[in-house]
Amino acid sequence: MSEHVLVINAGSSSLKYSLVDAKSGEAAATGLVERIGEDQSHHVHHGPHGDADDDHPVADHEAALEAAVRAFETHGPALGDVDIVAVGHRVVHGGDQFAAPALVDDDLIAAVTDLVPLAPLHNPANLEGIEVARRLLPDLPHVAVFDTAFHQTLPPYAYTYAVPSAWREEYGIRRYGFHGTSHSFVAGQAARLLGRDVRDVNLIVLHLGNGCSATAVRGGTSVDTSMGLTPLEGLVMGTRSGDLDPAIHGHLARVAGRSAEETDRALNSESGLKGLSGANDFREVSRRRAAGDERARLAFDVYCYRLKKYVGAYYAVLGRVDAIVFTAGVGQHAADVRAAALHGLEGLGIHVDPVRNADPDDGFASTEDSPVAVLVVPTNEEWEIARQAVEVLASR
Repeated sequence: MSEHVLVINAGSSSLKYSLVDAKSGEAAATGLVERIGEDQSHHVHHGPHGDADDDHPVADHEAALEAAVRAFETHGPALGDVDIVAVGHRVVHGGDQFAAPALVDDDLIAAVTDLVPLAPLHNPANLEGIEVARRLLPDLPHVAVFDTAFHQTLPPYAYTYAVPSAWREEYGIRRYGFHGTSHSFVAGQAARLLGRDVRDVNLIVLHLGNGCSATAVRGGTSVDTSMGLTPLEGLVMGTRSGDLDPAIHGHLARVAGRSAEETDRALNSESGLKGLSGANDFREVSRRRAAGDERARLAFDVYCYRLKKYVGAYYAVLGRVDAIVFTAGVGQHAADVRAAALHGLEGLGIHVDPVRNADPDDGFASTEDSPVAVLVVPTNEEWEIARQAVEVLASR
């Protein structure tokens, strides 16, 4: 018997949804409402009875979810005809309060509201999605799944910043990490590819999309991760800088008169691949690089060099590595990134096979005799959210 979960990911001006079978991972329907609150919103729905692709004003998230329900009725499957056991919500920041998914109640809403200062761009939108869904679907249990939860297993020496104690104690300044739902799912899938229990393997998981993060996974638990208090730290990303000297804020304030807000905005929205090459889409960076664009070439080199540094660092953290795992859009599709990031690491037992890497249809991009496997694993955060939601219900 299937156990369907309606998975909702509410952004500041978008609502992404998927009806997922928690057992098989199969999505019966998916949809996205974009540009909520603008004059012309966009809604696409893919269902078993056809697709919808409409442009019309959607005033708010409640109207967006109402549009989604209508699309289910028209293009299938009708929600009343499906055995939906829960609504699963992606919540970006759970602070140090949520190390696991949790049933939504008034106490959870209050706790996530208190965490808004740690994720001012994300948690308010996530909360709005939860509130709207609870009003429109009051008879279903709602479960919050936190991006940060998987990383709550980090030891104190890995999550603690060397800053004044008052910052840590009063303002929650520490490493939290993100993309946890993806890292958790991919670690499990990687272990299955290796034919081993996830509790017996050590992995370095590289989630490379517009946002990028690396995680050291020992026996199925996160022991270090590249993103920190915010998703800005770590790898070079589409528009985020990743690691940099923290004194840059003060330097720019002194020499350029830039405020902290201006610098934060630039580091999050105008840096990374975009700042280096003028394009944040890796496909466009690759096209320009192939055409001889020097800025794109430098962007590629910086991106891959940062990856290599984290692979080496996390190899040292783990001591033994069974696989390097690439996932998300760039990780799955950019064979040149995988090759460049791992080039020269043969001394660590990492041997990339050029033929398999070009088309890793079985999930392997390494040579048959490579001591450390190189894997390419598609992520599926919606399935992981659905699975975790069902686990919460089962534990009640």
